[in-house]
Amino acid sequence: MVTAYYSAAFVLSVILMLVYVFLYRKHNDIHISLVFVLVPISNLAQLLLSQSESIEAALLANKIIYISGCYLILLISLAVFSLCEIHLNRFIILLLYVITTVVFFFTLQIDRNELYYTNVSMIRENGVTILEKEYGILHIGYYVMVATYFLLGMVAVVAGCIKKQVSNRFIILLALPEVVAVISYLAGRTLLRASDFFQNAELIPLAYDVALVVYLIIERKLVLYNLPGMAIETVVQNGNTGFISFDFKLRYLGSNETAKGLFPELNDMIVDKPIRTETLTATLLKWLEDFKNDNSCNNVFYKKGEKIYLVDISFLSDGRRKRGYQMYITDDTQDQQYIALLDSFNTELKAEVEQKTAHIVEMHDNLILSMAVMVERRDNSTGGHIRRTSACVRMLLNEMKRSGEFELSESFCRNLIKAAPMHDLGKIAVDDAILRKPGNFTNEEYEIMKTHAAEGAKIVHEILTGTDDKEFHILAENVAHYHHEKWDGSGYPEGLKGEQIPLEARIMAIADTYDALVSKRVYKEKLSFEKVDQIIMEGMGKHFDKRLEPYYVAARPKLEQYYNEID
Repeated sequence: MVTAYYSAAFVLSVILMLVYVFLYRKHNDIHISLVFVLVPISNLAQLLLSQSESIEAALLANKIIYISGCYLILLISLAVFSLCEIHLNRFIILLLYVITTVVFFFTLQIDRNELYYTNVSMIRENGVTILEKEYGILHIGYYVMVATYFLLGMVAVVAGCIKKQVSNRFIILLALPEVVAVISYLAGRTLLRASDFFQNAELIPLAYDVALVVYLIIERKLVLYNLPGMAIETVVQNGNTGFISFDFKLRYLGSNETAKGLFPELNDMIVDKPIRTETLTATLLKWLEDFKNDNSCNNVFYKKGEKIYLVDISFLSDGRRKRGYQMYITDDTQDQQYIALLDSFNTELKAEVEQKTAHIVEMHDNLILSMAVMVERRDNSTGGHIRRTSACVRMLLNEMKRSGEFELSESFCRNLIKAAPMHDLGKIAVDDAILRKPGNFTNEEYEIMKTHAAEGAKIVHEILTGTDDKEFHILAENVAHYHHEKWDGSGYPEGLKGEQIPLEARIMAIADTYDALVSKRVYKEKLSFEKVDQIIMEGMGKHFDKRLEPYYVAARPKLEQYYNEID
């Protein structure tokens, strides 16, 4: 009956191995796969040992049994680590395999020296061959190795329980094969020898078959737990994503049906051959060359018919090694249509916003200009002062920009020209009796008149509070506040000196003074260009910034031409 038991254990292990092969997925754990290979070999060797007719045949069968005896416990322990998602360093794994191989090497010497077996003999009881062995010193190393691997497996089980990344029931399933294998090895023969039916039989073959059953259950569950593998297989099989692979020499490695539907020429491609067709050269080969030269060129949009496909190019990896290139092709039509629609909407919206904003800015500028005109009409000027000073400022700025010494930005120039009409807004706070006086001011009247600069700054500040254009706000306030300051510090309202005076106010001072001198007022006649020029030049370094002199001189012909034309 022992022979029947060993035969049944062997046949069952082969059947379980075939079931595993049928259910095999490429994402299955490699250690478990090796277990399904070694168990039938071990069970067959156990059967052959029981039927051996000579000591040589029995020893050979025993050596084969040691293949599983040495490696199975290691494979089971590594499988536990892997399935509990505890990743050992690959060099540690290599070291464990080296140690196991060294131990196995000594098991192959059992018939050549007395280091592993000091004495071995063969007996037959009830038609069953049994090896009677006396163990040598090296056999202790075998026990130490088996115990160490068993403890490692148990450590992984405990760690899996602590991490709680898998259920307790799954943890029990992982521990069961290892525990059963060790118990059957240590106590199996004693238990079975107590039975007349299984006398002289080993429990190990049955324990191995139990382990295979457990691993079949585990692998069926792992198919669902392995989300990356499941996701990849689902994507490949559902037909929505195309896959094309090439090696680093741009030789074709393979593709799925979806990719072949998009590129029918792939059906005629031969594996390990470069692209030859004109269509694939202009598309796939070009994209690969671009990616090869610059890895940032990893996305390409490919239009076919009414569809737009996104081609994502990446490296094809084999573990940690890059082996080639992989193309993932997905239908991006809906997203691209949505993006196009959104871009169109944004363009139209942007144009509309710009139009509305320009209209609001225009209304704002017109309101400010109207206020300036209203203030100007209360003055004793002949009118047009704000328009003329803006023109003077523009001419001075043009000369300054041409030289490049001050590095004036376009926004600075634009804002200063727009702010120029606001420089006298503070006159709205001056009494008409003073503002419209035809003669010279008294000292008291002049002090009141000078308050228009500070008052103008306050008015501009209130008008522009909340505006998004902070640069214009500051610049316009400075022009109103400081355009009567003088370079030597004798101006008002704060007596600023030199570069304490903002540049925009220094430029405004020249334009304001020039227009006041060259224009007719009710209390004076206009001065000649020569006289005005003499006064301005004498004021350089005193009233005006000396560094602005060359720009005034350069602009003077244009200023004179301008005033001649408006006269």
